[in-house]
Amino acid sequence: MQLVVILDLAGVAVFAVSGALAAGRKQMDLFGVVVLACVTALGGGTTRDVVLGAYPVFWVADPRYVIVAVVAAIVTFIAVRRWNLPRGLLLLADALGLALFTVIGAEKAMSLGVSGPVSVIMGVVTGVVGGMMRDVLAGDIPFICRSELYATAALCGAIAFTLIAGVAHKPTIAVAAAFLITFGLRLAAIYWGLALPSWHQRKKE
Repeated sequence: MQLVVILDLAGVAVFAVSGALAAGRKQMDLFGVVVLACVTALGGGTTRDVVLGAYPVFWVADPRYVIVAVVAAIVTFIAVRRWNLPRGLLLLADALGLALFTVIGAEKAMSLGVSGPVSVIMGVVTGVVGGMMRDVLAGDIPFICRSELYATAALCGAIAFTLIAGVAHKPTIAVAAAFLITFGLRLAAIYWGLALPSWHQRKKE
């Protein structure tokens, strides 16, 4: 489906931007920026393909993904040096990448004929793993380990895609619904601080 390819490339570009911005916050050089951007953009999909046994992995089969990630990283590197970009751009880029990759991951899993629950898991994996790798390499606490909704947003979006795609005749409906749910929940979590209950152990008297 051409729409899926376009969304996949867009997700790579957006996540590469988030990786480049994270590298910039750590004052990395151009090589470090490109490496962190590529890890962020390709890490989730690579993990998904390895788990599903989809060989060769997507960026090996189609080098456009690597090219898009590298170009996005370099453009971001140049833009940050010339202009003062908004501080919230990293969060916005990450939210967009999360939504796009969650949809792509669930769709690819379903296209390979796996069960619904596995498609949901692969959607979440595709959405969150690249960001986790980025944060670990940058020395930050991964978004998935923070209090705001992150993986939960991807989970809701992946479930919505799997359920709607199973009954809808037009896959674009499932894609749009899953994207809006994931992206909307993540933005709401950032703006209002929405979070699941955290661990709290009651002290003994």
